[in-house]
Order: sequence, then structure tokens, then C-alpha cells
Amino acid sequence: MMVLAALLSWFLLGLFIHYSKRFGWGQPVRQEGPQTHLVKEGTPTAGGVAFVLALVLVFLALLAFGGIGQANLSREVMILLAALGMGVVGGIDDFLKIRSRKFGGKKELLAREKFPLQLLVALLFAGFAAPLASHQLLPGFMSVGGYPIFDMLFIAFVMVGSVNAFNFTDGLDGLLAGVGMIVLLPLVAVSPISALMVAVLLGFLWFNAHPARVFMGDMGSHAIGAVAAGAYALYSDVWLLPIAAIIPVIAVLSVVIQVASFKSRGKRVFRMTPIQHHFELSGWPETHVTLRFWVVTGIATALTWWLMGGRP
Repeated sequence: MMVLAALLSWFLLGLFIHYSKRFGWGQPVRQEGPQTHLVKEGTPTAGGVAFVLALVLVFLALLAFGGIGQANLSREVMILLAALGMGVVGGIDDFLKIRSRKFGGKKELLAREKFPLQLLVALLFAGFAAPLASHQLLPGFMSVGGYPIFDMLFIAFVMVGSVNAFNFTDGLDGLLAGVGMIVLLPLVAVSPISALMVAVLLGFLWFNAHPARVFMGDMGSHAIGAVAAGAYALYSDVWLLPIAAIIPVIAVLSVVIQVASFKSRGKRVFRMTPIQHHFELSGWPETHVTLRFWVVTGIATALTWWLMGGRP
């Protein structure tokens, strides 16, 4: 099924690129960003729509043919629904960006509009996931009426944080696709949805490798972050996710530090955030930043695997 998912993702992305170019669904590029990115203006974006569709179709095929055991079925469905919910939030952002480039108007969802939607999806997921978590996430905190309310709130917090951290990691050709695949590798043996996400990202990476013929967009990055948070919460230890996802954590922290420093002191710590653009402006070629961030993620994920006991 992983092979089928990768091939279907590859096929759907090829179609998506064709029709994106035909209808002018291109990516707007920030003029204040790295100058090397200006040539990317107009590259098809929102490719996440295609690989998320491939993910859903193959998952439904697995369900139809009994490829998901009853013991894991509820967990897998919850993770998929969380990915779709977060994907829709990101998809709205993608739609606004594409429409504004052609027709003007609202360019994207504001943070105050996006965050409540993300929180709603996260709380719905966490409400069902908390009782099924692999173990108590916050030892010492009592449940309320037998329900692990603090675990629920913590899982929701992790879900929103993961979605935004993976979103901030996007921006370089191949970067987020590679990071997402590596982070999910320790869970492919126990979580079919994680295995399928790795597979569809392989199909996406065929076109997203430098120089990218398509960009992921927010729908894709939101879905990856949701799958990572959901799978680590339900199958492993959600506390291990920040270790494996060290690059997304650093990316979001760089933005927080930059904003805090500029507002408090009027000075920037980094040349540009998220941090991958700082390294670009420091002279690293885009491909070097991507490959080195993959390496760091690989080392961090290997440590996570060891902390898991060398097994899922």
C-alpha cells in the first residue's frame, strides 16, 4: 500500500501541476525575502491538496480491504480526521493566497482567524484521543470525573504547536517533505496513517526537489504536523516529538525570538526568520540548508528511536 500511495501521490501531483499552470495557480513570493527566491514567483502551490487526497484514497482502500486492525482503527481514523481538519484550515489560507495573486483581495488568514480554527480541531481530536493515549502524559495531575482533562488540554496544545512548527519549516525546496518523512519513520510499523504519509511525501518530493516544480502550501504542512502530533500521542510518547522534530521546534522558536527581540529592543537576532532563511542569507546555498536540516533531523529521530527502546 505504501508503493500505491507513493505512485498515486506522484500521479495526482503531476495532474495538479499541469492544471495549476493552465489556470495560473501560482505562488506569490515575498519581495523582502531571499533574492534567490524571486525566480520562484508563479510556481504552482497548494500541492498538499494532491498528496492529502492520495493519503485519504489509499487509507479508504485499506479500510475496505481490512488492512487496518480493529485494535488500531479508532486511533487511525482520529489521526486522519485531525489531519483533514487542520488541512482544511491550511487550505483556506492557500485558496486566499492563490486568489489574491490573480484577483487581489484578502491575501491570507490572519493569526487571530487561523488559531481559533486550529484550536477547535485540536480540542476535538484531543477530546477523543486523551483516553487512548499510550500512557498518562502529565503524571501527578488528577483526572476530572475519571476523564484525563489535563492530558486532553496538553495534547491539544501539542497538536496546535506541531501544526504551526511544521508550517514554519516550509519555504525551501524539499525541506519540509524530507523532515516530515524522517520524523514519522519510527512509527511506520505501528501506524498505517504515518506510513502512508511517508509514502505520499515521497511522491510529492519527486516534484518538490530543487528546483521545485510545485510547493506544498499550508494544507500539506498542516496535515503533516497533525499526523506527527497525533501519531506520537497515540502510539509513542508525545514528549518525544520535540526531539525528533527538532528542526520545526527551532524554526518556530526563531520566529518567537525574532519578534520578541524586535518589539522589546528594536533589534533582530536573525537576518530573517524562520531560521532556514537566516542560513540562506548567511551564504548557505538552499540545497545545503535542506540537506543539513535533514541530517540534523535524522540524528534527532535516531535518538528518539533509541529512547523508544529501539522499537516502535
